[in-house]
Amino acid sequence: MQNYLGIVKNIIENGTRKENRTGVDTLAIAGAMFEHDMGKGFPLLTTKKVPFRLVASELEFFIKGITDKNWLKDRNNHIWDEWANPKKVSYGHDEETKKKMAEERDLGAIYGFQWRHWNAPYGSHLFRCEGTGIDQLKKIVEKLKSDPSDRRMIVSAWNPSMLDQMALPPCHYGFQVTVIDGKLNLLWNQRSVDTMLGLPFNIASYALLLHLLAKEAGLKEGRLIGFLADTHIYANHIDGAKEQLTRDPNKYPLPRIETENFQSIFDWKHEDSKITGYESYPTIKFDIAV
Repeated sequence: MQNYLGIVKNIIENGTRKENRTGVDTLAIAGAMFEHDMGKGFPLLTTKKVPFRLVASELEFFIKGITDKNWLKDRNNHIWDEWANPKKVSYGHDEETKKKMAEERDLGAIYGFQWRHWNAPYGSHLFRCEGTGIDQLKKIVEKLKSDPSDRRMIVSAWNPSMLDQMALPPCHYGFQVTVIDGKLNLLWNQRSVDTMLGLPFNIASYALLLHLLAKEAGLKEGRLIGFLADTHIYANHIDGAKEQLTRDPNKYPLPRIETENFQSIFDWKHEDSKITGYESYPTIKFDIAV
């Protein structure tokens, strides 16, 4: 995972101080690219511990098109706790607003809703939208099986007409799959990149999605590539970033991923996929900027 550490090093050495909506300044660079060959192992960082269970359960949440954060809480996943549908609780930094955001379970028309029900009218977290909107993920799966040479297999979470109904406008806003020489490659685009806290999750999540799509289509796993725009490190993450750069990325080999009893990506549960041989340096604590 030297590629990831290279991005961190570049920001530390060349980043520009920048203000943003969170109130916590960042060091930022304009553009970076992450690349990984899945044949070399599953890209779960070894220079700090990354909780695969949280990555996988969030991906299941997206694949199912769920927008109720209590689904995640019931699985002891709290990475969306602070967010809420802005139509129900307007975004704010004051303590009263943050409390209301935490208590509201509806996340609005976020990632999974757009993946599975693009542009369908959004009701609430309780409204199941089967058959409404465009099921972009289903269309990709169908195309992979009928015409894997197609170059239009794209899923977008960025819906300008519904941004005001999303707890957070999508950071990783679209992905594409392409099949070359019998291998499925996945390329994602990201507008805003929290390099220390978010990017390790994004890498592992899209690697897992690549793995599942390859199994669905009976293809080998190819390359994972991320096109990263505003790539930054929050000011309160800089010390942890420097600590991570002192850690040897070659000390531990990359783990492998195994998925049992796979029938379909749409029936998949996060418990079905296991990481084997994962060893890493200890966790580094990074506070989230809301």
